[in-house]
Amino acid sequence: MTQQTYLYQPKIGEVLSNIRKVMIGKEEAALLSVVALLAKGHVLLEDVPGVGKTMLVKTLAKSLDCDFKRIQFTPDLLPSDVTGVSIYNPKELEFEFRPGPILGNVVLADEINRTSPKTQSALLEGMEETSITVEGEAVSLNEPFFVMATQNPIEYEGTYPLPEAQLDRFLLKLKMGYPTEQEEMEMLTRTSGDHPIESAAAVMSKEELVGLQQQVKDVYVDQTVNRYIIDIVTATRQHPGIYLGVSPRGSIALMKAAKAYAFIHDRDYVVPDDIKFLAPYVLAHRMILTSEAKFEGSSPEGIIEEELSKVSIPVKRNVNE
Repeated sequence: MTQQTYLYQPKIGEVLSNIRKVMIGKEEAALLSVVALLAKGHVLLEDVPGVGKTMLVKTLAKSLDCDFKRIQFTPDLLPSDVTGVSIYNPKELEFEFRPGPILGNVVLADEINRTSPKTQSALLEGMEETSITVEGEAVSLNEPFFVMATQNPIEYEGTYPLPEAQLDRFLLKLKMGYPTEQEEMEMLTRTSGDHPIESAAAVMSKEELVGLQQQVKDVYVDQTVNRYIIDIVTATRQHPGIYLGVSPRGSIALMKAAKAYAFIHDRDYVVPDDIKFLAPYVLAHRMILTSEAKFEGSSPEGIIEEELSKVSIPVKRNVNE
């Protein structure tokens, strides 16, 4: 998808332009990541190693004047390595809480499916509740709080697939894909010296980001557009190839993502095309296919596209008609 910077809300345009200086040919993934950021959601990036997943997260973090933390998930990682731990201070004769990396503003959860489900749940609790439990006490997370998790495809050795209930915590699931030959050639040219990310600078403050997140809430969603969302979600629950359709959380997620997407494009209202564009990214990972559908080669994304072609797009009619 090719879009011009002038189509974007000015401040968001600066962020995307900053990412474009480092990332080549990943315009759509960058745009969708900012959608999740403004909607106060989180992103799961799934793809093979080496296609730029981590680089995208680091570039977005450098574009924001926020506290960036990275968690490298490994099989021996413990929940306390994520949330933090209380350590006894002999001078003060009391325990002191040492915060873990989840207490950052922008958190990179690298290779999240290489650690145990128990450690995964420590991160996912914070994503859902905006707080974590440490030794029985609730600790509130910082604002803004944004997680971009990366994972390798489940076919790779040493991975722990995320359960459906945990996948549902991510607003969007994205894939990067391989670059074209031309993009890869430009990539080699850019990285022959210092990597472009070294010169990337923040273009948005923490306060500005929180302010934009508040403005997104005021974007208008007409009832006809809400009906369009419900019709799409209902279709997934009735499709013969789907064992488990999209939950109400998925409907809410699609609406929130659409409001952020409209705001990014400098609109104060959502249009059906916003829903149609975002639906595969928001809904596909929230569905479970039947064994028959998998055997026939169907995919959640393919079924979403199929249903989008069937569901009627709402049209605002003149009251005098």
